[in-house]
Amino acid sequence: MRKHSRRFNQVLQKIQKNRLYSPLEALDLLKTISSVNFIETIEAHICLGLDPKYADQQLRSTVILPKGTGKKIRVAVITKGEKIKEALSAGADIVGAEDLIDDIIKGRLDFDKLIATPDVMLLIAKLGRLLGPRGLMPSPKAGTVTTELIEAIHEFKSGKLEYRVDRTGIVHVPFGKLNFQLEDLNLNLKALQESIEKNRPSGAKGKYWKSIYLSSTMGPSIPININIFRDNKII
Repeated sequence: MRKHSRRFNQVLQKIQKNRLYSPLEALDLLKTISSVNFIETIEAHICLGLDPKYADQQLRSTVILPKGTGKKIRVAVITKGEKIKEALSAGADIVGAEDLIDDIIKGRLDFDKLIATPDVMLLIAKLGRLLGPRGLMPSPKAGTVTTELIEAIHEFKSGKLEYRVDRTGIVHVPFGKLNFQLEDLNLNLKALQESIEKNRPSGAKGKYWKSIYLSSTMGPSIPININIFRDNKII
């Protein structure tokens, strides 16, 4: 059985057993109990009534967090022709065509998001094995295959992120840093809740929202009252 550190056990004692917290209470508590010397990321772990082995119960979408993620996102773009200049002017960190594809094959992965235009998709198909397991392979569903480069680059740098349900029916999403204002974290969390609700798969049956936990990088998970979460009002 895994043993926790003394610091973690002391933090754990501040969470009331068998209590479901409101999102605001949980966010405030996570900020209060943080005792590490770096700024932790805060995450939502949401268990949904989905069995992703069925095609009509798979959930994969994107959400624009209105207050951003707190992380500087490095965006790479694979395109050609005039679109190269467009991507550079929009603030992309790395831009190229076949040359960038070759660099990636050789191991260049110093980016957080890879965007491609449809006219190069056949060229980057060979990157699937390398990028797929890392969640970096461009796809239309994720908004990373597009001709609207300026918009896509701006959105991903401003806080747009992709989420998907894992094989156990859980969505894990980082939605800010603990040094964010409480109101900003709540705003991001509300945007995530609305996105998951809006993108409910057609095959979802029965209870959709099963359980929700909020946690920080080095902190414990705090269980959330689902009804309060779904009725969460922006303060």
